Amino acid sequence: MGQIINFVLINEPVCMRTLYKIFLNIILLLFMVSGAPQIENTSLSLDTQNRQQIIWHIKAIHPDGYTLDVKAFDDKGNKFDVKAIQDSTQRYIMDVKAFMGSKELPVKVLVSEEAYKPVVAIDEKGNVYEIKAIDKSGQFLSVKGVRKSGYIVHIKALDPGGEFYGVKAISSTGKLNDVKGVKMYDKRLETILNGVEVHAHVVALPQIQ
Repeated sequence: MGQIINFVLINEPVCMRTLYKIFLNIILLLFMVSGAPQIENTSLSLDTQNRQQIIWHIKAIHPDGYTLDVKAFDDKGNKFDVKAIQDSTQRYIMDVKAFMGSKELPVKVLVSEEAYKPVVAIDEKGNVYEIKAIDKSGQFLSVKGVRKSGYIVHIKALDPGGEFYGVKAISSTGKLNDVKGVKMYDKRLETILNGVEVHAHVVALPQIQ
């Protein structure tokens, strides 16, 4: 099953970063205990949601300060919105989904031998929809998992010159959360979703100061 998150940190000074790690690990552990299966088959319909939801926009942040839209694309070039979904009760860990008609498709970081791992939405048939940012000129920038730190995968938009742009969830009131990949197991394969090998789950988390 792989090593489950160790949320007891020893001999580390108590600071905001440490408290954030402890909090994140506890949240992920609760999520795991709640019954997340190792082999998933998931496609949620907006019509089946019983709880009140608040939508956050997913954007890439250019170094000059402006934002770039982030969308999911099918193999014909059709684009679909990508959003973070906040429960009315909390905003500490929010699922990131692609909206396709009445469906919400989960967004994941894929298992890959590449240095930068693909970030995609996955439908109920196992089809994948690449996540890309769109710059001012209409050029597409790949969105990838570029680096792993413990149980966190850092997600960035990559420009043609190799520069990384941060990817954020932005609320209607201007609050920002980081978009990250998170893992519950210390192994390469996190889960299998509709036949697709997943490396990490994509969520929006409070920013680390």
